[in-house]
Amino acid sequence: MAAIVMLTAMTAGFLFPLVLTSSNSFMSESEITNNYAALDGVDKAKASSSEFVQLKWIPELVSFSQYYNVLIGRPHFLVMFWNSMKITVPVIAGQIAVASLAAYAFAHLRFRFRESLFFIYIVTMLMPFQVTLVPNFIIADKLGLLGTYGAIIYPGIFSSFGVFLLRQFMTYVPGSYIEAARVDGASHLYIFARIVMPMCSTGVASLAILVFIDQWNMVEQPLIFLKEAYQQPLSVYLSVISEGERGIAFAASAIYMLPILLIALYAERYLVEGIQLSGIKG
Repeated sequence: MAAIVMLTAMTAGFLFPLVLTSSNSFMSESEITNNYAALDGVDKAKASSSEFVQLKWIPELVSFSQYYNVLIGRPHFLVMFWNSMKITVPVIAGQIAVASLAAYAFAHLRFRFRESLFFIYIVTMLMPFQVTLVPNFIIADKLGLLGTYGAIIYPGIFSSFGVFLLRQFMTYVPGSYIEAARVDGASHLYIFARIVMPMCSTGVASLAILVFIDQWNMVEQPLIFLKEAYQQPLSVYLSVISEGERGIAFAASAIYMLPILLIALYAERYLVEGIQLSGIKG
């Protein structure tokens, strides 16, 4: 019973900001200003509020004006949305392609220093990404990539995490399948494409989900590598959109978290199964 109560409380705590953001996004700007006047030091005569913030779950009058302003009245919001997609989609596709090939080599090929090299992959994966920002900046500067999406996409494609995750899946492919295919004259490319990858589809789906969440929520890399404001993704734009217009911020945040919520609802099985399987065998 105690465990149920604790889990219920934790669930409520996680859902609180999501529900509050969604409900506030349907409030009018005047109602939101009144509810959060205490945060801005607004004159009490202009906003009939107490000394504390009023957290309301149900709008007094449902309004779609905030969504209209975000999606139609402010086209730069959609520009930032597509900027996020321009970064996220290539990183997902590129990391799956590179990581799957490298993982196959680590799992099913025999070559010198294989285990030592994989250990280096694990070490780099354990490092916080802030450690690699300066080397990435220097390399991007030397290659002339500063101010372009390539400065973010290329390091994302060659991340060691995808190699580690898919390698864990590929170690579960029975060696007898690969040996039988080799006896029949199949090449490594054929074995990789027709045997190994179909059996690791759950791992690929898990990697795609995790990479999407990571790239969709990035903030530091765009701020460092992109020079122009119009190039910034939506994650950076949300940090400044709330200045003086909290209602717009609620609507923009609700739209921003929609892709991740859809993934959580419809791809939860792949993500949970992928995480479980990846941690069974090292």
